[in-house]
Amino acid sequence: MSETSAGRGTEGFETAGARWLRLIGRRGLAPLVLLLLALVFFAPGLSQVPPLDRDEPRFAQATKQMVESRDFIDIRFQDMARHKKPVGIYWLQSAVVEASGLGHDAPIWVYRLVSQLGAVLAVLLSYWCVRAFAAPPVAFVAGALVAASLIVGVEARLAKTDAMLLASILAAQGALARIWLDRAALRGRPLLATLFWAALAVSVLIKGPVGPLVVGLTVVFLSIATRDVGWIRLLYPLRGIVGFLLAVLPWFVAIYLQTDGAFFAEAVGKDLLGKVATGQESHGAPPLTHLAAALGTFWPLSAFMVLALPGLIAARRAPAVVFALCWVVPTWLIFEFTATKLPHYTLPLLPGIALLAAVLLSKQEQPPSKGWRYAAAGLLFVPIAGVAAANFVAGPVVGVWPSPPGAVIAALALVPGMAALRAMAQGAALRALPRALLAGFLLIVATWGFTLPGLSPIWISPRLADAVAMEASCPAPRVANVGFNEPSYIFLQGTDTLPTSAEGAARFLVEAEPEPGEGATARCRIAVVDALHEAAFLATLAELGAPREKSTVRVTGLNINGGDEMDIGLYSAEETGRE
Repeated sequence: MSETSAGRGTEGFETAGARWLRLIGRRGLAPLVLLLLALVFFAPGLSQVPPLDRDEPRFAQATKQMVESRDFIDIRFQDMARHKKPVGIYWLQSAVVEASGLGHDAPIWVYRLVSQLGAVLAVLLSYWCVRAFAAPPVAFVAGALVAASLIVGVEARLAKTDAMLLASILAAQGALARIWLDRAALRGRPLLATLFWAALAVSVLIKGPVGPLVVGLTVVFLSIATRDVGWIRLLYPLRGIVGFLLAVLPWFVAIYLQTDGAFFAEAVGKDLLGKVATGQESHGAPPLTHLAAALGTFWPLSAFMVLALPGLIAARRAPAVVFALCWVVPTWLIFEFTATKLPHYTLPLLPGIALLAAVLLSKQEQPPSKGWRYAAAGLLFVPIAGVAAANFVAGPVVGVWPSPPGAVIAALALVPGMAALRAMAQGAALRALPRALLAGFLLIVATWGFTLPGLSPIWISPRLADAVAMEASCPAPRVANVGFNEPSYIFLQGTDTLPTSAEGAARFLVEAEPEPGEGATARCRIAVVDALHEAAFLATLAELGAPREKSTVRVTGLNINGGDEMDIGLYSAEETGRE
């Protein structure tokens, strides 16, 4: 362990007189406090918020079909191949679903548990990574900033890849940091090297090249910064690569054989290269977009990083600073010049920034100049005020009253928010941190626990699935849907839900013949038809000899994917059947 990690590098923290930090920074207590902090930050909204379109239910539905079909090699969304990401996250979600005992009927929160675990591990691994360079109080600050960051909290609540990917990258980076720090002694750390390669393999099985990109560039630029490549042999590269390939190749070979190479054509040729060259799915943006977005999505870390920046030049040769810069800067530049941009792309770099901020703040003996302090204070308070205001206006925007508990709790968050603003304006980072954490927690409870679940107009899929259950004459009706094919609805209604045309839905109801084993439930069928397609649907019913009036059983709302107003009618087969 480095000399710094044994206790040096906390001068700024000591002079700040932060008794609370010295207390919980004691060895053994800080990780426990971080664990509790992560749990209370990530738990609100886990089960209250319905599936969030569109990526989350696509992942969850593909996992659901794995559990249903027992095919754990190929990845499918209904009848379509889903060849965008490797299989790792689907395996992890399948294991949790199986362990729950709920099978394919498991609600969305069960699928989210993998992301919850990944986010909690990311907080603890951030602490462990920083401990390679600094004392427990410094590592605690970094871990707390990761736990409170908005983007980490969002990914902790979505059943997709990014939270667990973050944890795997952090495990590799923490091992890498210790191996790099011990390079002068030329002393091998086989267990750390094994962890490094195992974590890298997990990252590849979860999200392909992202983990090797981040970790590989860190290794390359550490070698450039220190003008030393000999230390790389401490990673046991030959044995490590062999073990890495043994871990990842079986599934890649299996999916190649099962799909005749189609997985790689889609995942690499279209998804990966398409994102690099063009802005896929309307997510193109110019360079520096990630930097601008991070000022908000990395809150409160972005504010503390701004307060720490004036000390960067003086501390630029410190091992922690060198490691953090080699971790963050090269990959960030690549992301900035990649055509497709989404806020979570830079998530694997967030703990590196937390490392940098915590170490630089620990070395500050005097507050920075007024300009830096006021900029940091603004970055800290403006998002608090913005999220608090959103809890009031979100309801009226979609046509409902604000959630009373959500609005009140969000308003209360302004009190510690103002206190954090004053402390940050004075340059007192350690006085600002607990106040910012309290404000963030109150906003999380307000937003995820009350306001979002209360925005009923945008939760069309669960209301539509409930309406179908009430309209059907059997427990498991067969459903055709026209005009509303959101993945969240497919996940909630069932794998055999049939997206079709207006004419196809009419024939689905009228001309259906009993299928083997259906018996008396052969005509237990429902068509859900958006108003834009209803005229054609009713015209086809009339042509087929089953005329109907426009349905009075309707589900209305706002589709957040595009902002379209939806008006959906429900029609049952029993009512359309010909005498």
